Amino acid sequence: MSQCSPLGPAGKRNRLSSLQNDERRLHSLFTVPVTGNRPGSTPSTWESEYHIVIGYGTPVQNLTVGFNIGSGGQTFLQCKPCGDSTCNIPAFDQSQSSSIAPVPCGSPDCPLRNCTTGSTCSVIVKDKGVVQYGAAVVTDTLTLSPSTPITTLENFRVTCLEMGATTTDSSSGLLDLSRDKHSLAYRAPSAPDTVAFSYCLPSELSVDQGFLSIGAPRPEGNVSYIALRSNTALPNMYLVRLAGLDLSNGGPHIPIPAGDAVIALHSTFTYLKPETYAALRDQFKAQMERYPAAPPMGILDTCYNFTGLRSFGAPTVYLKFDNGVSMVLGIPVAMYFQERDNPFSVGCLAFASPVWSFPPGVSAVIGTLAQEGAEMVYDVRAEKVGFIPGRC
Repeated sequence: MSQCSPLGPAGKRNRLSSLQNDERRLHSLFTVPVTGNRPGSTPSTWESEYHIVIGYGTPVQNLTVGFNIGSGGQTFLQCKPCGDSTCNIPAFDQSQSSSIAPVPCGSPDCPLRNCTTGSTCSVIVKDKGVVQYGAAVVTDTLTLSPSTPITTLENFRVTCLEMGATTTDSSSGLLDLSRDKHSLAYRAPSAPDTVAFSYCLPSELSVDQGFLSIGAPRPEGNVSYIALRSNTALPNMYLVRLAGLDLSNGGPHIPIPAGDAVIALHSTFTYLKPETYAALRDQFKAQMERYPAAPPMGILDTCYNFTGLRSFGAPTVYLKFDNGVSMVLGIPVAMYFQERDNPFSVGCLAFASPVWSFPPGVSAVIGTLAQEGAEMVYDVRAEKVGFIPGRC
């Protein structure tokens, strides 16, 4: 089990960054090319809200990396040689590892259509003859926390970012837990009594850190499972069928248009199609009439000013899945507060409708705020994902 936390001063999330970048990060997730001459991603998808420490190479080099469940099927590491502007980030030194091996160009493990540096799976991107960045795909030994059920994994594929390429969150890379066959979720050994991975996301309302567990024992107790679905256009993502929404204290059921919901670590908020969000917003507003409205915060447009109050109430939001399972979102996760550790400030409904259209077959995105407080359990072999309310 590896501890995970936001990367930033004192492990706190940058709230302004969440508001300004949330929709941009989410949009980039749906526009990542699966293959090509670049290393299968865009700079905005190299960042993550949550980070752990891993080891790579022999002897082990410890690095702080983000982790994601929809990162285009590749694990990235900042590697040497690096450009002058990126060497301040701890980087993996390929020359110091005795177990590293380059992936050959043309190998099934090479994600590039065209290699530009000869026989190895690597690329150098130039602009007017000047090298912008390079990337090389290699395999080496991955080492996880000693408390994790799976501690080492040999021949784990990584895309090394070199010569000016860098992550955008000041970490040393991004660990892939997607549905791609090369991801850690699929490479980790499995058994009938284990799941691929599970995590608890750290909340700013709690002093406890979260965790990521690879090859975790199958949880016992109150686990609610939902079948995973597939979308050929989004093969690496975790998709479930979200059937509708309900609010406590009455109101008509809000159906979700045909399509699947993406479970994301790439966005803080939960996104709905315009007609679904409008129905949720209107019902929420009807139950919040007694509180003064506040201006929007970024993309969040249903906001209230609770400053000076000693107590307030808000409806609980129920995410209703097609098998009858519900995820219950109380105030701490259904609303986003200007001062995260002070609900008696400006608070907004943590749902929105993006300004761009969802990809075909997608009707919603379930963000990280909705997942806080629950242990999320990914049983990829059985093609299901579950959650344990109140576990974190």
